[in-house]
Amino acid sequence: MRGLTAGEAAEREDVLAAAVVEAVQGTSAYAGSIFLRSRDHRSIVLAATCGVPPSLLGGWRLIAAGSPIPVAVAYTSGRTVHLANAEETVRRFPQLAVALPYAFGSCSVPVRAGGELFGSLAIVWPASPGSEGLSKAQRRHLRSVAGRLGDSLAELRARTGDPVECELGTAAIETPAHSAAAVQVGFFDWNLGSGILSADDAFCSIFGLDPGAFDGRPGTLASCLHPGDRAAFRACAREAAEGRITARRLRVQERGEGGETFRTVELWGRVPEADNAHAVTHLVGAAVDARAGLAAVAAVERLQDGLFSLAPDGRVTYANRSALRLLDVSADEVLGQCLWDVLPWLSDPSVEYRHRSAMISQARSSFLVSRPPDQWLAFSLHPRPDGVTGRVVPTNRPSSAGAAAAPPPTSAPATAPARLGAMYHVLQLSSALTEAVTTRQVCEVVSDQLLPAFGGQQMAIYVVRNKAMHLLHHTGHHETFLDWLQGVPLHARLPGTETLTSGAPLFIESQKDLARGYPGIPTGQVSSWVYLPLLASGRPVGTCVLGFDESHHFTEKDRGVLTALAGLIAQALERARLYDSEFAVAHGLQQALLPHRLPKVPGIRTVARYLPATSGMDIGGDWYDVIPAGSGGVCLVIGDVEGHSIAAAATMAQLRSAVRAFAAAGHAPGDVMSGVNRTLIDLDSDLLASCCYIHLETHRDLAHAVTAGHPAPLLRLPDGTTTALDLDVGTVLGVDHAAGTYTPTRIDLPPGSVLALYTDGLVEKPGTDIGMGMDRLRESLAHARADSLDELADRLLHHARGSPYRADDIALLLTEHGSSGTADRSV
Repeated sequence: MRGLTAGEAAEREDVLAAAVVEAVQGTSAYAGSIFLRSRDHRSIVLAATCGVPPSLLGGWRLIAAGSPIPVAVAYTSGRTVHLANAEETVRRFPQLAVALPYAFGSCSVPVRAGGELFGSLAIVWPASPGSEGLSKAQRRHLRSVAGRLGDSLAELRARTGDPVECELGTAAIETPAHSAAAVQVGFFDWNLGSGILSADDAFCSIFGLDPGAFDGRPGTLASCLHPGDRAAFRACAREAAEGRITARRLRVQERGEGGETFRTVELWGRVPEADNAHAVTHLVGAAVDARAGLAAVAAVERLQDGLFSLAPDGRVTYANRSALRLLDVSADEVLGQCLWDVLPWLSDPSVEYRHRSAMISQARSSFLVSRPPDQWLAFSLHPRPDGVTGRVVPTNRPSSAGAAAAPPPTSAPATAPARLGAMYHVLQLSSALTEAVTTRQVCEVVSDQLLPAFGGQQMAIYVVRNKAMHLLHHTGHHETFLDWLQGVPLHARLPGTETLTSGAPLFIESQKDLARGYPGIPTGQVSSWVYLPLLASGRPVGTCVLGFDESHHFTEKDRGVLTALAGLIAQALERARLYDSEFAVAHGLQQALLPHRLPKVPGIRTVARYLPATSGMDIGGDWYDVIPAGSGGVCLVIGDVEGHSIAAAATMAQLRSAVRAFAAAGHAPGDVMSGVNRTLIDLDSDLLASCCYIHLETHRDLAHAVTAGHPAPLLRLPDGTTTALDLDVGTVLGVDHAAGTYTPTRIDLPPGSVLALYTDGLVEKPGTDIGMGMDRLRESLAHARADSLDELADRLLHHARGSPYRADDIALLLTEHGSSGTADRSV
């Protein structure tokens, strides 16, 4: 695939720049950005910005596509993400609020053509608490801009054959925020042969001429000058004829109510190259009127307060003499630099945080700092999209009660403080790891975050078992990546083991470096590696390895951030391995307490399903059972002991045994439930339980059911009509020893009918009424195809299986009356 030509690349850049500028100007925003997908579609890459420079975005240049960040969500979902203010941002995207804890609103929209998603476009604006954000018209405008951008990128791809993806490491296109010009510039072309001087409107304005009335005669222009400068003006033509570049400072007349005054402008001219080889015919150049800028500088220099100007990225563009005196630096030391990089006593990260906060929230910020040895200074930052104006004045030492700042160190730190952009990676990964429970989830979070953040293509995590390395997780297109590390003992002299035994990460930037340090190790198609030791509480957990297809230089910031992340990964992995181990034990116990196979009963077919909760590792108290009864009958049981604990599971096992004992003794359904109630109270467990018990008489096509506070079973008739059984609901088990009798209800069961018994985990959702869940289940049972009972059970559990979060266990028992009399159970 060929690369973009210079013209095509410029066209692409123009399309991106025009789109982000139009998005900002058409809304109340002060900054915008465009992210395009990477070639592997695993991340989105910052492609263009307007207003906020990429340096302020820090770690947001490259974002994992699956990150819970608005621009990533807009890309993956194809929907608009509108966050009106900081409060809504904290509520909906806490990870974004942690990394950028500033007062702003944002709106992210997908960039696509047809059904293909290319990336996302986002804008930000200053937002006070309670603000409503963009209007519907502004959101439509933003979506329209994104739509046209997507169409333009698709058209460019069709014409050039190149994809729309943004390469990792590509510099973003930057469009600075609009700012008022302190200097006016006009251009001219003086034809020395004809004597005609062509000038643009700005040039005419500088000399006080009406552009529409200017006759092009040099004499007309000379009449606008101070009489003493007219000779110098005419000398420009003579110097040009001799091939010299001319520069003159001229005084221009101004007439006002106070009489005639003069202001100074600069005139530069040169001879075009085409004229140098022949007779000189033209003088082209510009007139510069810097009066506003010069007047402003003069006024600021007269102030006793220190004033300085910062570019949007924090670099100093100007400082008056008072500011330089208070900061105790020279102009050469600070111009073009960030104050926190130059002055040790301003190197505290909170200073950079103040600047970043002012720029992103567009709100004034103030703080106090101590300049060694004991000079306290008060700083205030006044932001606009095009930069920050700063003020610094001497102040008294703050009282201990009212001081809002802590004195920074009086000497330079041994190492530079961590920049806020680098800290984003730590915050993002740590936040994502808090939601990862199992080792699989931890590994997926690490690969989703680390690879896009640092541009890697391969990742493997090896863990220590029996003093040897064993592969836990691998992602990437090289299937044999680090196969040689599998089963290697810890004492082996290999990078994957030495980094773990020494505790020091290894950064290998080329195959030559690897061969020099570890001769004979296969490199495959990987060119650079990072080996991170995973240590938790001083114990070796494993090694995380990143691989790069091309040679990769690791900066000091990269090395520091990756080293910090290794500790987070190790702690999360150790916690997840403990969880997995305990969950396996708990799950095994849960399975042992449930029936392994349902009995075969002539005339009916039974199928059961059990889904454990996903929100914790404790086992629950849900159970089901099918108990053969005399005369070809069968007893169907489903129950739920409250809580998720070993105690709940033990109580469940005892209640299941009690139901079986009372049913085997031939007790009627009401007596069975009363006996189980007494059993639970006698256990003195302080736990409650619900239960539903149905005695089905297959030869008579009827059943008798009792319930103790359990959700009503559903009955589906052969014609598909489905209803919830209207049973006499008895008291929940374990409440009262003298709860009285449990009255059975007769149920007619035509051949081909289906009974559905279930626990509340299937129908109950936080924040919704359980009745709504029962109605949904009834509709699903009524309309689901019933080619087989197994298929029917799977259909009823389809949504529950697909949910990543289940707060409660789910048990389901289906019974079909009038079938061939087989039974099954699958989990």
